[in-house]
Amino acid sequence: MENNKPYALVFGIAIYDIFGFSYATYRPYDSNPGKVKVSCGGVCRNIAENMSLVGTNTQFISILGDDEKGKDILRQAEKVGLDMSNTLIVHGGSTPTYMAILDENGEMVSAVVDTKLANEFSKEALSERASIIENAEYMFLGADNPPFIEHIVTTYEGKTKFVLDPVSAAKAARIKHLLHYFHTVKPNRHEAEVLCGFEVKTYEDARKAGAYLRGLGVQNVFISLDVDGVYYNDGKEEGIIKANALEVINVTGAGDAFVAGIGAGYMANKSTVEIVKYAIAMSNITIAHEETINPNMAADLVEAYVREAQWQSTTFE
Repeated sequence: MENNKPYALVFGIAIYDIFGFSYATYRPYDSNPGKVKVSCGGVCRNIAENMSLVGTNTQFISILGDDEKGKDILRQAEKVGLDMSNTLIVHGGSTPTYMAILDENGEMVSAVVDTKLANEFSKEALSERASIIENAEYMFLGADNPPFIEHIVTTYEGKTKFVLDPVSAAKAARIKHLLHYFHTVKPNRHEAEVLCGFEVKTYEDARKAGAYLRGLGVQNVFISLDVDGVYYNDGKEEGIIKANALEVINVTGAGDAFVAGIGAGYMANKSTVEIVKYAIAMSNITIAHEETINPNMAADLVEAYVREAQWQSTTFE
């Protein structure tokens, strides 16, 4: 990362993922032949990595242990050009970890989640990084820790522009009282229903949701409507955009890539319509690969997708 240039900041949990896949019929209380796969994950970490992959100057502040899992996450960040130099490293700490067992059909039969270390990121540790927050063009946040998120947005209100990925409908419910602090909110249909308090089934519902969120003070609203496209409203332009259908291999990570596309678009000073297309392109490139983050993700690939896709657009006056 080039520290003398404008940058986007992502704050959140980085998770070390461990998946065990059973080759044959899964047997509980027994040792099952299979394969084990490890990777770096976490919604916010995925957003940050995707932004780095398309050349966006990105900082990611997280918390890691000084164990091998944490070192792996740092090595991955260095590999993709993601600046994690301001991440808090806890001596003797266990890096947040997700370990899951999947049966022969790929269905999860058990999992263990260890994210206790995340609670050790204190307000004092955050204040030590105040200049990083205040000098960021945008700060991207998930809804994982509402009390801490509230501390961030109230402390640094007006210092940077906050972007919210609600992460899930359940988490969205716990952060809706903070919506007026956010410059941008990107929910999916279900999260939007929780944030707004009514169903979002039709295009008119999406428009109603956009008006509601903007009425709270949110400047830019992007709502993923699954196969129906993406609704956008920035107060000047409002509409729905969708791309042509494509082969879906793994939808995991599509939302993370979309939010990264918003960040990349903002940092490149793209128009709202251009941002939506760029974000959709990153999302669709992601779901066309088996990995949560497509290792081929790059600005040239995204720009080619934007040029070559068959776009369907609906605009509202």
